[in-house]
Amino acid sequence: MKNLTYAALCFLVCSLLGFIPGVSSLQTLVDSFEKYNGKYIQEKVYLHTDKPYYASGDEIWFKAYVLNSKDLSFSPQSNLLYAELLDQKNQVKKRIRIPLTVGTGWGNFTLPDTLKEGNYRIRAYTNWMRNFDTDYYYDHIFKVGDIRTNQTIVETHYAFTPSGNQEQVVATINYKNIEGNPYANREVAYKIELDGKDAFRGKVTTDAQGNAQIKFSQPMSSQKTGMITTSLKVTDRAVVDKVIPVTHTSSEYSLQFFPEGGDLVEGLRSRVGFKILKSDGLGADIKGHIEDDSGNPVALVNPKYKGIGSFYLSPEMGKKYFGVLKFQDGSERKYPLPESKKEGIILSLSQRAEVDSVVLRVMANNPFISNNLGKDLNLVAQSSGNLIYSAKAKLSDQGGFLVKFSLKDFPLGISQVTLFNELMQPLAERLFFVNKDNYLKMATSGLKGTYRPREKVSVSLNTKDPKAENVVGSYSVAVIDETKVPVIEEEENTILSELLLNSDLRGNIENPNYYFVNQDATKLEQLDNLLLTQGWRRFKWTDVLNQSWPNLKYKPEHTLALRGQVKNNKKVVPNASIIAFGGKNLSIIQATANENGEFVIDSLFFPDSTKFVIQARSEKGKKFVEIEMEDDIRDQVIPKIKQNDLSVNISSSMLAYLKSSKTQYEELLKYGMVDRTIMLEEVKVIEKKKELENSSNLNGPGNADMIIGAKDLENAPTMEFALQGKVAGLIFQNGEAYFMRNMGNPVQIILDGMYVEPDMLNAINPNDVESVEILKNISYTAIYGSRGSGGVIVINTKRGGGGGFSNSYSPGIISYMPIGLFVAKEFYSPNYDKPEGITSMRDYRSTIYWNPRVITDSVGNAKFSFFNADGQGKYRIVIEGTDLKGHIGRKVIHYNVN
Repeated sequence: MKNLTYAALCFLVCSLLGFIPGVSSLQTLVDSFEKYNGKYIQEKVYLHTDKPYYASGDEIWFKAYVLNSKDLSFSPQSNLLYAELLDQKNQVKKRIRIPLTVGTGWGNFTLPDTLKEGNYRIRAYTNWMRNFDTDYYYDHIFKVGDIRTNQTIVETHYAFTPSGNQEQVVATINYKNIEGNPYANREVAYKIELDGKDAFRGKVTTDAQGNAQIKFSQPMSSQKTGMITTSLKVTDRAVVDKVIPVTHTSSEYSLQFFPEGGDLVEGLRSRVGFKILKSDGLGADIKGHIEDDSGNPVALVNPKYKGIGSFYLSPEMGKKYFGVLKFQDGSERKYPLPESKKEGIILSLSQRAEVDSVVLRVMANNPFISNNLGKDLNLVAQSSGNLIYSAKAKLSDQGGFLVKFSLKDFPLGISQVTLFNELMQPLAERLFFVNKDNYLKMATSGLKGTYRPREKVSVSLNTKDPKAENVVGSYSVAVIDETKVPVIEEEENTILSELLLNSDLRGNIENPNYYFVNQDATKLEQLDNLLLTQGWRRFKWTDVLNQSWPNLKYKPEHTLALRGQVKNNKKVVPNASIIAFGGKNLSIIQATANENGEFVIDSLFFPDSTKFVIQARSEKGKKFVEIEMEDDIRDQVIPKIKQNDLSVNISSSMLAYLKSSKTQYEELLKYGMVDRTIMLEEVKVIEKKKELENSSNLNGPGNADMIIGAKDLENAPTMEFALQGKVAGLIFQNGEAYFMRNMGNPVQIILDGMYVEPDMLNAINPNDVESVEILKNISYTAIYGSRGSGGVIVINTKRGGGGGFSNSYSPGIISYMPIGLFVAKEFYSPNYDKPEGITSMRDYRSTIYWNPRVITDSVGNAKFSFFNADGQGKYRIVIEGTDLKGHIGRKVIHYNVN
């Protein structure tokens, strides 16, 4: 075989404005690429939260950054952002709409005292982002511990033992109280749910150390996921429930290979990325080697971080190759590498941390040269929708060439280089990370190393861009007592890891912030290994070339709007007249529907919980029409939670925080700052509620103080008549329902998931109702926030199901409550300089200070101050943000309080 040599191609690297004449195919791709990124501008969202994990009863404070993906500048497209709190069953527990000013906004989620321990998610997106894959959304999983209603600490370990064609799964669950004392010799009932189906049930008893072993079997090839629900019998009258994720049911490992550029080619030395994964999708650091089909070792498999690494291989003609892993028990297993192509071309890249350039090598083997000699090869490099380089060259008999790219024109973050043939079909592709010093320079002054409890802390912040010029920017500051909230920085979700890695890559990335903490040459090498094994997700070249554009169904939102359609017996009513009134001033707005019966009332600004009455009449003034309001946010596809992101041992992993939360809660309880009824020393066994269909109850179907079925409503002329006397403490005044303990607030009526006016109750025909759920206890009403302060009645109709509300009882008129603008709470920060700020109540706060509105002035300066709490130890300040030019930054500072 001919020896391959490299030749520098002096004309290869050309700028976007300097194409070689006659490059029609390349020009077509460039034009399509620019059209795509000009029309389909992508947005990135990042939320900075005050803590990495929480407890029930906590407040989640966050600041939202909505940025243009091309340069990370503030996005001018969207003025509204949706933020959602979801549980691990993918149910939306809370959805809010945040107003944005110059791409930033802030908000908070209140976690109810009754919220169960588990893995929860925050999602955030704009209406414009709904046109694209949900992979682009901000989607973060975090832990919530429950210490107010459940003081049992659980730690679970899984073991797997092969037995024939079955795998024996043993879950060893340890139960202790918060003081570390085991629950010995206690009965544990369990239910195992796998892939959404009940699989096993049974009972076991804990041993003297509080351990319970739950065993079940699955086929060897099974990769099921699910949960174990256990009920620990604490006393004869009380049990404690725990839900433990099952992230995998097999001890199987996989070894995946990713040849650099895409393919292994006979006769060409290639770098090969690999990833060793456990069956739960997490990386495993197991060593091994690569051997050919004759058993000769040719390379080592030595992962560098989380099972990821790389090696070099020169495939020989006709040979096959295998990866061999050696496990702790001495056993080995072979995994085949992708088959080498007999004819092909490869793309390789080399980059050194201390050099501001990358070197690309393109090499082809003899069969490829023979069939493609003199044909065009096209090279394109892009980053975040910016086309940086494009070039064309002809394949010579030397079989390859070398190109050196300067990184000065590349933005910070992930870039992509692609090699095309003359038909602009992708031949090879490579991702690489540009790590030039393009971060904000953030300096603080005025901070001491040590403070006293309740002492004032004053900090001056100065920010400069990478050229050391003062810049105006928007920042958020979180201060926590790290003794109470231990933080592993490598596991945090940060502005760097989210905007520079997560938002651009497909697949799961373990601890993405690891690559940015104490960054050095070793971590940059590990980051390059990661990019060998991860897929790009912002677009596909085939879509660009074929001009297969996304369907732009959703427009950027600048203001709130009421959208709907007028129909009559499912037929559209053209040119219908619309009158809407609502809000504090009961403003009246008029509109006319189009020929399809569709209407839009925009340029609105109203707070959440604003109720509207909307009336429609046909063009001839007839009122017997139906109004369907567009509320398709609730119809969004929500991807299932990623099992490999779940924390199995929630309570034990955040024990220090749960102990401090308990101490803080007891101090608040002592001074009457919280409702005593929320704190339960035991979890009592209560009568199981009937499972309901078509329920829109946010607590889950049947989770209510009382359920009234359709039979109990028969022959009642009105809902008031049907409910009168059946519900203790429920009375009616002027057609509105009230609970006697709270006469100031009428009961919130929810019809098929729609919030309606209290006086709408008697407009509902009892014969159309399937069930009524009565919520009056705070444990059920808390999830509804202020709307549920007077109690809640959830009405599920026989044609219901939690969809939009259409009031067929009053023709041509509906009551409608859209998602309005969220008004964030103000973070409470005590002022111990003032006498009224000094109290005998101990200050055990874990979040000491939160400020989402730190703005640097024209010379890059800002100041903020706060008071320490009573907790002693290490405190942690995190400052994150971005300037007006798209430079992002993060700074972490520590000081001591004693």
